[in-house]
Amino acid sequence: MDLSLTARAEGGRTVIEVAGEIDVYTAPKLREKIAALVDDGVYDLVIDLERVEFLDSTGLGVLVGGLKRVRTHDGSLSLVCTQERLLKIFRITGLTKVFDIHPDVASAI
Repeated sequence: MDLSLTARAEGGRTVIEVAGEIDVYTAPKLREKIAALVDDGVYDLVIDLERVEFLDSTGLGVLVGGLKRVRTHDGSLSLVCTQERLLKIFRITGLTKVFDIHPDVASAI
């Protein structure tokens, strides 16, 4: 499956809606999107993972890399995720201590 990315401004932050699978083949697309936004001066991001069907270690690496990238500009990167299978990955890897994970976009903003 392919990866779909849609970015929009909302509440002073930029929300990236992600749909599909984030894996070794599609993760570079998300990495490039985050990098382009940061290069354009956008440092407060919300990544909406509600329509993500699969996330592997490459995808996790892209999210961590994105967080580091925005933090170098005193920015933030929050996640929106309620899917238990994805939340389990964040818990097992200890990334629940690294990312602010919210149940919906409104609470992330």
